[in-house]
Amino acid sequence: MNLFRRVLPVTIVAAVVCGTAVSQAPSNPSGLEPVLKKMDAAAATFRTTQADFEWDRYEKVIDEIDDIQSGTVYYRRVGKEVEMKADIKKPEAKHVLFSNGKIQVYQPKPDQVTTYGADKNRADIETYLVLGFGGSGQDLMKAFDVSYQGAETINSVATAKLQLIPKSQSVRNNIARILLWIDLDRGISLQQQLFEPQGDYRLAKYSNIRVNEKINSDVFQLKTTGKTQFISPKG
Repeated sequence: MNLFRRVLPVTIVAAVVCGTAVSQAPSNPSGLEPVLKKMDAAAATFRTTQADFEWDRYEKVIDEIDDIQSGTVYYRRVGKEVEMKADIKKPEAKHVLFSNGKIQVYQPKPDQVTTYGADKNRADIETYLVLGFGGSGQDLMKAFDVSYQGAETINSVATAKLQLIPKSQSVRNNIARILLWIDLDRGISLQQQLFEPQGDYRLAKYSNIRVNEKINSDVFQLKTTGKTQFISPKG
């Protein structure tokens, strides 16, 4: 099982539209261009983002949502790199950090950090980490076939709904397509829905989004103990 299957569903930005059929809304190139330009403008000034999240996982085999996680996610740009920290608070505490080309998952119980080297998948992982949060429209077009699916209102905010099909076959083996709902005013994502090939999906809903506000550096550190066990799975 590769890194995308083990870690990416936990970290993103992932995943209120239910169902697994590909949307039949017509592609509208004239509607897509202004959305990409708004994302380009937001990316040009991006420094940090902080948001509350709810991540829901739908399992097709049982036809229900069987995993709901909530907490706070943080992003910041350091030079040309992007760091991400997710503090999952419910149903149980867990902390996920992407920094310096690796992903670390800290579980206070059983006080263990699992480290995944991301060098081989670094470019792909960074592409997904910044979906709608610091990623430009031009970068989006490089990694995905993007189509405009129309306008929708999410929590009284006007958004553009985009469908993304990964260009990379290795990525498509794990993520068949993605839906993004982009805030037309700020050029950032309010919702993301990631569909796996077998029909499962993850829906991510973001609120209390704060852009380019100061985030203390210690947020992007794992607060471990003197007894924390560190492991690095092979393969």
